[in-house]
Amino acid sequence: MKVTEHELHAYVDEGLAPPARREVEAHLAEHAEDAARVQAYREQNAALRAAFDPVLNEPIPDRLRRIDTTRRSTRIAVAAGWLAVGAAVGWFAHALVGVRGGLTPPSLARQAAIAHAVYSPEIRHPVEVGAAEQEHLVNWLSKRLGAKLKAPLLAAEGFELVGGRLLPGPGGAVAQFMYQDARGKRLTLYVTRVESAQRDTAFRFSQEDRVAVFYWIDGPFGYALSGEFAKSQLLEVATAVYKQLNP
Repeated sequence: MKVTEHELHAYVDEGLAPPARREVEAHLAEHAEDAARVQAYREQNAALRAAFDPVLNEPIPDRLRRIDTTRRSTRIAVAAGWLAVGAAVGWFAHALVGVRGGLTPPSLARQAAIAHAVYSPEIRHPVEVGAAEQEHLVNWLSKRLGAKLKAPLLAAEGFELVGGRLLPGPGGAVAQFMYQDARGKRLTLYVTRVESAQRDTAFRFSQEDRVAVFYWIDGPFGYALSGEFAKSQLLEVATAVYKQLNP
């Protein structure tokens, strides 16, 4: 399937119908360069929202409320806004996308935090395959990543499996498992292949804005557990995940 740049942007903006979305995701899982580009677009969008959403909530200045200058001032404000957005897009694109479309992949923790921030707030479609089809979900993701995966059971830690989805990543297909506690707060387990097989199982911690992340490398896979939880609670869950993945 030939995926156009327009379709990549529509995918990032949640503008594709489910069949087309699945086709694009299958393409991204096999084309690392396009997957990295999509990741960069998502980072741009997140950065733009962080930079400009507060401005949208600011009260309108008195000078823009004056009847005799409203039209002119509004045109100036709109023009200035577009210039600011354009400058921001250019700056983030320059930072994230290198010469001729190349890209420096973000860290494992950053990738996982972005994926968590994108999908955990979803109400209607937080996952592609729900927990009711757990066996199918695990088999499907295992096939796409080329190794047997496991969805840890976290009931003892207060979390139930919501389901999971297939994501594109800089190195190929990525699996995301989503969990939810009794209050509806969610955490996600991000599983991706890493370039060189190693066994560096020591936990590392990263705070990505509001999202806390514990991550580690084990053999050919990188794992990252993300959520808006206290570091101590997330460490407890990460430890339970690791023990189940390495019985």
